Amino acid sequence: MKLQRKNRLRATALGALAVSGALVLTACGSDDNTSGDTGGTGEKTSAASNIKCDGAKGQLLASGSSAQKNAMDLWIKDYMAACSGVEINYKSSSSGEGIIAFNQGTVGFAGSDSALKPEEVAESKKICKTGQGINLPMVGGPIAIGFHLEGVDSLTLDAPTLAKIFDNKIKKWNDPAIAKLNDGAKLPDKAIQAFHRSEDSGTTQNLGKYLGAAAADDWKYEAEKKWPAPGGQAASGSSGVAAQVKQVDGAIGYFELSYASSQGISTVDINTGGAAPVKATSENASKAIAAAKIKGTGKDLALDLDYTTKAEGAYPLVLVTYEVVCDTGNKADTLSTVKSFLTYTASAEGQGVLTEAGYAPIPAEINAKVRETVAGLS
Repeated sequence: MKLQRKNRLRATALGALAVSGALVLTACGSDDNTSGDTGGTGEKTSAASNIKCDGAKGQLLASGSSAQKNAMDLWIKDYMAACSGVEINYKSSSSGEGIIAFNQGTVGFAGSDSALKPEEVAESKKICKTGQGINLPMVGGPIAIGFHLEGVDSLTLDAPTLAKIFDNKIKKWNDPAIAKLNDGAKLPDKAIQAFHRSEDSGTTQNLGKYLGAAAADDWKYEAEKKWPAPGGQAASGSSGVAAQVKQVDGAIGYFELSYASSQGISTVDINTGGAAPVKATSENASKAIAAAKIKGTGKDLALDLDYTTKAEGAYPLVLVTYEVVCDTGNKADTLSTVKSFLTYTASAEGQGVLTEAGYAPIPAEINAKVRETVAGLS
C-alpha cells in the first residue's frame, strides 16, 4: 500500500507540473553524486544509472503522441541528468502531428500510438534518403475510460455499451444497458457528456480498433485517427479530454491511464465476458500486450494486438506507442543522440520506470528486438 501511495503521489506531482506544448528540461546537475563526466561526448554514465551518452550532444527535437508524454517526462529528466550538454525537446501534440513533423524532417523521431500507414512510409522515404520510417514499440499501457458521475465511484461497462455511448445512442446514465452491468448502483437520470479528441489521435484510432473488434455490431466506423462518430464534445490532447472529464459532472472520455491517476479521475472496469470485470491497471494491460505479435517486416516492429481477449485479468483496451525513426538515412547531426536516448528508453532501466507513471513495459522478447534495431540505426 505504501508503494502504491508513493506511485500515486509521484504521478500526481508529474500531472501538476505538466504543461501543454514543448517540454524543455535544462540539463542540470542532479542531487546525487555523478562520476565520469565527459561533457556528453563520450561514455559518461550517472552513478545512479547505466545511461550511456555515446557521443550525444546538442539539441534533439521530437514530437507526437500525448499518450506517452508522462513517460517522456521521466525519461528526458533521467537522461539529461546523466548526459550534460544534451537538450531533448519533446512536443506533446498528437500522433498525427508527430508523423507529419517526422515526414517534413523537422524532428529526429516522432511518437505515434498507431503504426505508420503505407502512404506514410512512402512519404518518409523523402526524408530517410537511403531508407524509410519504421515503428519501434516503446511504451505500452491501458487506455482508461474515465468518468465523472457524482455519487458513483465505480462503474462497469462492456464494449457494446461503450460503443453506443460514444456513438450517441445511449444518452442517459440510468439507461437499462448501463444499469444491467451495474446491479445495485444508484445511477442518476443525468445526460451523458461524452468527450473525444479534437485532433488526429492514435489514441482515438486504438479506441476505434477495440470497439470495431469487440463491438462489431454496434461500432461501424473505420479505425482512423480522426474522431468518426456524430455528437459528443471535443477537447485537445489527452490532457484536454481528462481535464473536461474531471470538471464536468456526467462526463466520460478516454485517455492514457496516467492522466486519470494524476488527476484522481475514476476509471471504468471493462466486462470482457471473462470471469470478472477488468480494471485499467498497468499490470492488467501488460497481460494483454504480452500476447501481441510482430506484424511488421524487416526492421519494422509494428504489433498486432488482440482487442477481444477474454484472458483472466487482461485489460483489452490497450495501446502501444511507437517511436518512429529512419532505419537508415537519419540526420548525421542527431543520429548519435537519437540512438543514445532510445537505447536508454528501451533498456531494462528505462522500461522499469514506466509502471511508476501508469504505463506497461514492452514484453521482453519484443523489447530485445527493439534494442537490436536501435543499435543498427544509421
